[in-house]
This record gives sequence, structure tokens and C-alpha cells, in this order.
Amino acid sequence: MKNIHHYKNKKLVNNVFDNVYQNYDLMNDIMSFGSHRLWKEEFVKSLDLNLEYKIVDMASGTGDISYSILKKNKHQKIYRIEPNFNMLNHNISKFNNFKNIKHICSYAENVPLRSQIIDVYLISFGLRNVSQIENVLSEAFRVLKKGGGFFCLEFYKVNKPILGKLYNLYSKTIPFFGKIFNQDSNPYEYLVKSIEDFHSQTEIKNKLNKAGFKNVNIKNIFGGIASIHYAWKLND
Repeated sequence: MKNIHHYKNKKLVNNVFDNVYQNYDLMNDIMSFGSHRLWKEEFVKSLDLNLEYKIVDMASGTGDISYSILKKNKHQKIYRIEPNFNMLNHNISKFNNFKNIKHICSYAENVPLRSQIIDVYLISFGLRNVSQIENVLSEAFRVLKKGGGFFCLEFYKVNKPILGKLYNLYSKTIPFFGKIFNQDSNPYEYLVKSIEDFHSQTEIKNKLNKAGFKNVNIKNIFGGIASIHYAWKLND
């Protein structure tokens, strides 16, 4: 398979998620040893959200980040944005009792919101699937208010030698499990390759700085299998 960042496009990624949306959370269980649910809970807890904040939950998948936030505060204002129509609408009824969430089918490269209206921009396990990271970060910077925060949870290649070798061995089995649970290994081959070909934590930090964000920090989780990037918009 060619380097993903040389051929990845919106249609390819959309097709991948059309094939896995019904088992998306199971897929993340397989890829993270079931830990992604704990990581997302830690991600949400780290946000220190104010009730008045307007939040973007970008590449929201089946909406578990939004749902976790709303369980803590049902009045939180959230724009849940997901480019895949099937993923956006899968189990959407779980949000029926929440009135301040809007579900929008759109790409991260072109956010259908006015500039400087968002306090918190979230993206979890979605950045490595976009076609143009620089455009995504530029759009995130645009919609954020001055003082707003960018928070990204993502899978990365593991740099620790022993853990890295173990995870690489395990990742080779992921398409096999995908074949069992989803009757198709191809989407899982893509997702494994998307991690292998993705930028390093430091490279994403540099891209955030280049986009205009300040005070960019990284928190590694589970030995660096996943990381959280924190960054702030301190100027217009």
C-alpha cells in the first residue's frame, strides 16, 4: 500500500467509514485494547468546561465525546460535525433529550461556522484521516475566539522500542479481527496504515505553532499509543 498521505482523499476516507460505521466503537476497542473509552473520558475531564462555552466536536464519529460532555451538563452548546453521513446519524436518537446540540455533516477543511464564535475545538481520532491538515488547523484557528482552546486526541506510532514492537505485532492482527467482526479487512488495513504513515507528535506540534496556536503541549497516553495535544489561540 502506498504512503497514505500521498493518495488519501475525502472519497477514500468516506468509503472506509461507510464500511465500518456500525462497528466503529468496536473497531476502536480492537485498535486500543479497549482503552479508547478511558482515554476519551480522560480527554473530556481535562477540558474544564464552562457552561457558556460553545464547543465544536469535529470528526465526531458516533458522538461519544459529545455524549460524554452532555451527560455532565445537558445544557452545553455543541456543534457536532462529522463528514460521514452514516456515522453522523448512527444512533443519533441518544441525543434526543439534549436541546443544545447541532449535528452537521461537513468536512474539517471547510467548517460551516462564522469566525471567532467557538470557545473549545475538539477532535478525537480524526486528524490523521483528513486530507489537508494545514487547512484543518487553519479552520480551527479561524472559528475559535481569542483565548479559545484546541484539543486533539489521536493515535500515534509508538517510539518506545519494546512497546513499539509489541504494538506493531498486534496491529498486524487488526485486519484479521476486522474480517471477523465486519466481514471486510480493507477498512482496518487502511486504519492501521493511517497510524503508521501519520506525523509524529512533534510534527503536529510544529504544525499547530505554524497555524498560529500558542502554548502547545503534548500529553502521551499508554506509552504514546495515543496523545493529547493542547493549544490556544491567543491572538487574532
